[in-house]
Amino acid sequence: MTHDAISHTRPLRSLLDELPGARLLRGEPATPVAAVHHDSRLAGPGSLFVAIQGFTVDGHQFLPDVAAAGAVAALVERGHELPPLPESLALIEVPATRPALSAAAAWFYGHPGRELVVIGITGTDGKTTTSHLLTSALEAAGARVGRLGTVDVYLPGETGHVTARMTTPEATEVQRLLRRMADAHCDYAIVESTSHGLALHRLDHVDYDVAVFTNITSDHLDFHKTFEAYRDAKARLFSALDRAIDKGVGKHAVVNADDPSANYMLSHTRAEPLRFGLEARDADVVARNIILRPDGTNFRIVAPHGMAEVSLRLPALFNVMNALAAASAALAVGADLQAVARGLGECPGVPGRMERIEAGQPFEVIVDYAHTGDAVRKVLEVLRDVCQGRLIIVVGAAGERDPGRRFGVGRAAAEGADFAIFTNEDPRSEDPAQIVREIGRHAESAGRKRGTDFLEIEDRREAIATALAMARYGDIVVIAGKGHEKSIVYGTEAIPWDDREVAREELAKLGYRG
Repeated sequence: MTHDAISHTRPLRSLLDELPGARLLRGEPATPVAAVHHDSRLAGPGSLFVAIQGFTVDGHQFLPDVAAAGAVAALVERGHELPPLPESLALIEVPATRPALSAAAAWFYGHPGRELVVIGITGTDGKTTTSHLLTSALEAAGARVGRLGTVDVYLPGETGHVTARMTTPEATEVQRLLRRMADAHCDYAIVESTSHGLALHRLDHVDYDVAVFTNITSDHLDFHKTFEAYRDAKARLFSALDRAIDKGVGKHAVVNADDPSANYMLSHTRAEPLRFGLEARDADVVARNIILRPDGTNFRIVAPHGMAEVSLRLPALFNVMNALAAASAALAVGADLQAVARGLGECPGVPGRMERIEAGQPFEVIVDYAHTGDAVRKVLEVLRDVCQGRLIIVVGAAGERDPGRRFGVGRAAAEGADFAIFTNEDPRSEDPAQIVREIGRHAESAGRKRGTDFLEIEDRREAIATALAMARYGDIVVIAGKGHEKSIVYGTEAIPWDDREVAREELAKLGYRG
């Protein structure tokens, strides 16, 4: 039997057994629950509503609405004053509803993570590419793999579908998708585990077996406030290894030994460590004989139990590191090294990551997700090595996010590109023009001149069109910041948008139609 919300019910009493500190304020323990929701708009007949104190609204205020919609029970947080409610709504009080949501979701979907070997991947950069490479490596070794990440949700035999904009969805969606993977008889579930998702308890009941750490830079400080808090959030993935049930497979902590925070991650778990890297002396899995090409990379993986040749379809040294992370995770769960190497070579790449747009134009157009200073710098370094003409970048910085990104992006573009066009990227409630001007000021402080070395064009389509119109034979135009994303956010509204499609449309206006 599958565990879709409409196909089964579970008695409320069995949830009480799984919620520490829970108290049934009223209602019948035998009440059948047919769904779990934290969004009041979805809480229909038979559902359990979890009232979350959010960043802008408090879910407790919607309790009368969910009762009227037919919800049979609600989880409420201790200390909240409740409005008058009908007796038909059973109430369970818990110390904190956010972690309780994760527990309730895992309970409702039957703890699917316990039926899978779960590999979590965290880090500022490289999570998505590593997850795709790992999928390919495990499949080459004969495994059935499910994947939950930024770009898509992937199950065997199904075309990946694009997920919402956040990397880690809410706990109810995480558990529902893990249930689908378990019901599809997957051997492994690969879960991109963001600092937000870890800090907000969305991944508390995933039951990890392997934790992978790619790297950490100063990002997301708008949410975490300090680098230490950001690092601690990522370290929660490693702490989770020690809380997960024993599934008969060893727990492993896979870390980038070249990153200064590697040992910090390892200090949070008793799991078996496995280190990868290019420079660190204590790395267990390394790359040798690296040959960088414009369209890929050749190298030799050297691991504790042998070596294998890899021909990667992805260019750049940072993708060698992503491949080492993926290979290390696959080796940690017992995959054959030769199969892993073959799988890495078969991975076609990731949508919106160094994706080429080809319409017959005499210059290169690349769309990439790079949206931090460090990521932009790396992309420009890679493209500089293969650029025969000018390197032109279109890039911005999102509103309501770490302001440090504006400095990083402006400086990276100023130092790495021949010409930059600064533009919109999800301004949200901030003034788009002000964000663009701020990036421009950082480029000026790096010695670049407005009008000569860079332009500020608020409208993203106009910015892309301008870059493409100025490109000549041998140039490379990189459109950075959004990658695979399918919308751009103004205020609270997500407007349909795709950098790749816009680039094709603007190339067509220039007469290039492939």
